[in-house]
Amino acid sequence: MKNYLVTIGLEVHVQLKTRSKMFCGCPVEFGAQPNTHTCPVCLGMPGALPVMNHQALKMTALTGLMLGCTIPPVCKFDRKHYFYPDMPKNYQISQYDLPLCLGGGVPLHQLAFPKDVQKTVANPDKVIPLTRIHLEEDVAKSTHFDASSGIDFNRAGTPLMEIVSDPEISSPEEAFAYLTSLKQILIYGNVSDADMEKGQMRCDCNISLRPEGQTELGTKIEIKNMNTISGVRRALAYEIERQTACLDRGEKLLQETRRWDDASGQTSLMRVKESEADYRYFPDPDLLPVKTEAIVAEVRPFVPELPATKRARFASQYGVSAYDAGVLANDLPLASYFEKAAANARNPKNVANWILNELLSSLSNTETGIEACPISPEHLDELVNVIDEGKISGKQGKEVFAEMFATGKAPGVIIEEKGLKQESDLGAIEALCDQAIAANPKAVAEYKSGKLASINFLKGQVMKLSQGKANPAVAGEVLAKKLA
Repeated sequence: MKNYLVTIGLEVHVQLKTRSKMFCGCPVEFGAQPNTHTCPVCLGMPGALPVMNHQALKMTALTGLMLGCTIPPVCKFDRKHYFYPDMPKNYQISQYDLPLCLGGGVPLHQLAFPKDVQKTVANPDKVIPLTRIHLEEDVAKSTHFDASSGIDFNRAGTPLMEIVSDPEISSPEEAFAYLTSLKQILIYGNVSDADMEKGQMRCDCNISLRPEGQTELGTKIEIKNMNTISGVRRALAYEIERQTACLDRGEKLLQETRRWDDASGQTSLMRVKESEADYRYFPDPDLLPVKTEAIVAEVRPFVPELPATKRARFASQYGVSAYDAGVLANDLPLASYFEKAAANARNPKNVANWILNELLSSLSNTETGIEACPISPEHLDELVNVIDEGKISGKQGKEVFAEMFATGKAPGVIIEEKGLKQESDLGAIEALCDQAIAANPKAVAEYKSGKLASINFLKGQVMKLSQGKANPAVAGEVLAKKLA
């Protein structure tokens, strides 16, 4: 059997977060009653004229800046012709030879990869180069029933970015990481919610195999309209296996488009792939070319701190590990929560630990998002500071945390109500230590004979006498001095 090199390129379609469609004033609204947000323009009526959505141009330019693209001084719109029920004009307004963005890249990182391979990724910080980002209009949504099909034109005309990668992805796992990282950047920039369940981000996968040592790429096969990141990984893994078996049998692969059935875990043939000439591109005569300089200047101030920069800053500013910084920055609302909670913390790393170990676990168990968290960042900051100051123990802190999560009360209120304030008065703790030493001569003798672990027993007796309120660190120091 031969070894084959895998080459993957992805075309990601992203619906922009605009209030209206790309070339008309119809609202963009997911879940509205079918065919209620339509007009002569998005229905392709004769004589209807498109008007460009300026906000969509700005959002695409902002995406280009976030991904390090070059934005040419002029872009234009073209007509891409094909005949299908979901395209009412029988052509799509898109961009061909003068797209809005060129080049750039999507940076991968360790946490973007599937969890089962994160520890074995050879090059987790690889950057996948982009070919282009162009702006177009989305098509209508087809729904197929047993004996009929329905078309909902609400989606037709929604502003749609197509982000095209170079064929530089070498595994299904890298494709997974690419989509995860790209989705994160889009959300950081607030250009799209990128919710794949709502069709706001969809992916076409191009994959080819060639024998090791061959420079020419193999036959490109497309998997169409993928709507989950994990599904992309599974579909590509299946295609690698299928194409490998075909090539091993000496079969010639055809350039074709296939669909993925997640239930059966297989791809199937849709059609033999069209070539670029089949679309008969030509400039749209109803739309003028766009000068981009003013648009770029307008959006440049809105380029956000990107995930990679935020991860590095969290590690340096707050002293958290690179892994913890990655988890905290992975979700923008979580990153914002952490920064608010750590703003006045004595030890921001301890705040991060409470978020990662206690808060995320409680949110997961109750199926609550960080936006609806019952504990405010300020209250979590207060709790961690109280523990760090030695006013309550870590064990008591967990009790207070559970009450905070259940009620939303401030930690100070709960500590007062439950009488949990930790005793740190030196005189009071010395008296308790004297009682423990007097009542446990055997443990004292063992400690003095070299069994140093016996001090933990005595410390436990002090905690028992204080009903758990004595500061264990202070108690340990006092006992050590008295037994020296």
